[in-house]
Parts: sequence; structure tokens; C-alpha cells
Amino acid sequence: MGLDYAIDELYSTGWSPLDTTGCLRHNDGRSFPTVDRACEEFKSSGFDLSVRYIQLFDCHRAEWRDGSGLQVGGVVGSCADEAAVYALAQLRRKAMAAAV
Repeated sequence: MGLDYAIDELYSTGWSPLDTTGCLRHNDGRSFPTVDRACEEFKSSGFDLSVRYIQLFDCHRAEWRDGSGLQVGGVVGSCADEAAVYALAQLRRKAMAAAV
């Protein structure tokens, strides 16, 4: 997938880096949230995000759970930032679909 794709997906959901607190800058100039900022955004939506390294597959897995601890979603990425950004994009996409 790649961090570029994850950032593209996040921006396609209407995410805007107006507040760059907790953001990093990609080499193409776009801002994207750090893992900690993504966790905060999940928390404000009522979910808990965790990102962990899976040594067997040499990847990072981001999982989010609802308030009762039930796993709601998960994605993988080559690095923690990629997994967190893509997870946030998926959360925002589902919220957009539910609002329609």
C-alpha cells in the first residue's frame, strides 16, 4: 500500500491538516497525523486504536475497538504511521457512509 496511498485515502475523506498539532510532514509536503494524533481522533469518536508490530509478517497492524472492547476494524501497513493513517481513513470513510 505505502504511506502515500494511506495519506491519499485520508485526504479523500475530507481530512484537513488545519491544526497540525501532532502531525508530521511527508516528503511531498502534505501533513499527516502521527500515531498518537490518530489515537486521539479515534478516542474522540468513541474507539480505541492500537498499533503493534507483527514480527512474523514484518508489518504493523492497527486495530480499533469500541467502548465494550469489541474489535470493529483492522488494517496493516509497512510502518506504524502508514497503518494508523490508513485506519483513520477507514474510520472516517465508515462515518461518512453512515451519515448518508
